Amino acid sequence: MKQSLIAAAIAASAATVLGGDVTGKVTLKGTPPPEKPIAPLMADANCGKAVSGTVTTRHFVVGADHGLGNVFVYVKAGLSGTKFDAPATKTVVDQKGCLYEPYVSGAMAGVAVEITNSDPFLHNVNFMKSDAGNTPFNTAQGPGAKPMDRVFQNPEVFVKLQCNVHPWMFGYIGVVGNPFFAVTDKDGHYAIKGLPAGKYTLAFKHLKGGEVTQEVEVKDSGAAANATIELK
Repeated sequence: MKQSLIAAAIAASAATVLGGDVTGKVTLKGTPPPEKPIAPLMADANCGKAVSGTVTTRHFVVGADHGLGNVFVYVKAGLSGTKFDAPATKTVVDQKGCLYEPYVSGAMAGVAVEITNSDPFLHNVNFMKSDAGNTPFNTAQGPGAKPMDRVFQNPEVFVKLQCNVHPWMFGYIGVVGNPFFAVTDKDGHYAIKGLPAGKYTLAFKHLKGGEVTQEVEVKDSGAAANATIELK
């Protein structure tokens, strides 16, 4: 199935506009392939007891009015040469129900990501390969273990985490050089808070759909930017 990305026009009428914030919605046009049950998870002696019902893949999370979840939205250009403080909220990735939660998250390069294990059994966190010079690691994390911090020094969208004990477990982190990023919720909405006034290139990246960029100008009243992922 051919997948292409089409950027929609910047439309303040289609999204809430807040001072200094960029807000909007990412929608999906077309019918995505059906998600598949993760049979090994449900058949596993430990994992099967940790979940209820059928657990499926999360390739296309589509919500109300075709909103698309798990799209990483970030400022790709317009902030070079500027240093920023770390985000006020720490990025936390949990291992729960034999899945990485959240499936897609964001982090600032050089700032620790906290990794936890809420399951009552062993996982390992394996970051095997980097295309941007980030240091690989492979660390076991047992039940009740203390949270561990890992730092990705260089921007990379995405870094991939995997559990080798449970090989269907994947998690993805968009690592960028500034604190201005967001991940769309289940209905496709996002908000990048406190972006200074100026002209920027926004990028919308989906694991299966690829990336589209869009120019946006942020004024004192904020800005809005929407995007559509189209399946053909």
